[in-house]
Amino acid sequence: MSVNLKFLGGVRTVTGSSHLVTTDKSEILLDAGMFQGHRDESYMINATLHYNPRKIKAMVLSHAHIDHCGNIPILIKKGLRCKIYATSATKDLTALMLEDSGKIQEEDVRYVNKINKRLGLPPREPLYTKKEAMRATKIFRSISYEQRFCIAKECFATLHDAGHILGSSIIVLDVKDGVKNIRIGYAVDLGRKNLPLLNDPVIPHRLDYLIIESTYGGRFHAPIEEAQSRLREAINRAVQRGGKILIPSFALERTQEVLYFLNELIKQQLVPSIPIYVDSPLATGITDLFTHHMDFLDSKTRQAIARGESPFELLNLRFVRDQTESKALNIDKRPMIIIAGSGMCESGRMLHHLKNNIEDSRNMVLVVGYMAKNTLGRKIVEREKLVRIFGVEYELNAEVVIINAFSGHADKTELVDFVRQCLPLKRIFLVHGDEEQTLHLYDALVAMGQNVLIPFKGEEVLLS
Repeated sequence: MSVNLKFLGGVRTVTGSSHLVTTDKSEILLDAGMFQGHRDESYMINATLHYNPRKIKAMVLSHAHIDHCGNIPILIKKGLRCKIYATSATKDLTALMLEDSGKIQEEDVRYVNKINKRLGLPPREPLYTKKEAMRATKIFRSISYEQRFCIAKECFATLHDAGHILGSSIIVLDVKDGVKNIRIGYAVDLGRKNLPLLNDPVIPHRLDYLIIESTYGGRFHAPIEEAQSRLREAINRAVQRGGKILIPSFALERTQEVLYFLNELIKQQLVPSIPIYVDSPLATGITDLFTHHMDFLDSKTRQAIARGESPFELLNLRFVRDQTESKALNIDKRPMIIIAGSGMCESGRMLHHLKNNIEDSRNMVLVVGYMAKNTLGRKIVEREKLVRIFGVEYELNAEVVIINAFSGHADKTELVDFVRQCLPLKRIFLVHGDEEQTLHLYDALVAMGQNVLIPFKGEEVLLS
């Protein structure tokens, strides 16, 4: 029997992760991520599949970020009928993420179509609707960490804690190839040690092959404690000049992490107690799930919640659900913190806040996460003088502050250390990283004497 690995997406880029393991008897899909980038390019890439979803016997989902789960409704529309295996936290989070994704697509299409109508351009359609997204988790099956389970004929899977977001997993596949067993590790995305809220990543052993991310393959994170210090300095500077602090943040994990540090700063009276708005119905629902799935949190956070000291219940914190209240924030001229999605500034309510506030030099855009190439977020990070929002150019006059220490991705040192603890390995595949970062990690691993491949999209490799 032959075992084949095909790289469908999330290679030489950080979005759209999806990989296919094929045997003579089964096809198993690892993740089905949405490619995030320019609207036209994203639509084309996400709508075009280079395999038949009807043939998939099982899918295993590593975690609930949209660049790993966002294409599931598209696959279902095109015939996917297999079970999708994930942790219970990932299942519940994915339900919220996909529903929100469908809703945002519908809202964005309505907004863009108003502009297109004025310009005489044809209307657009969403990749999927909120209603279509809500059907997706009906085929999910919850699996606990360290539970070995059969997902297809002669193929077993085990999930280990990846320490990246709530419920995230390192997937290990055991595939029978005649009398041999081929063991494949999938660490995409991989978390860091000592992050607040989460446990450290678990090291899988006795692997033959490892598929691993390279998002920060050439970079080194500052200690997570530095994030709190830099957050304090940035907030105080913006408040002193009477400005607003806009934090584009992934609703899942990064928002909760930022709230954790804001809670610490306010408790210690290191920043003024200005209003804090989480302007995201999605982030509100996700934050509720953090307390529902306490078993996935670290012991320190569980104990704090048990004592009634939840980091998600600040006195000056308000979760905004209503669009009218969201719009009112742009009229309110008081210093405030607005946390809103999406993390790469490509959709959601943050676009409207940027449109209304980015030209005022008193304000601040505080970047706390990775911004992929060709996204509005990356253009803000690179401080381009003019940025385009909803087809209109705005001057970027607001101060831009970047705090990479918040990252939930392992850096170069942590990635190399993870690989070292997984040795010996027959081969390592580097995915989920811009090419420059991937090459840095490639060089480091080759210098260790490892057999490493940076695959291209659509490339297939025979495993033996």
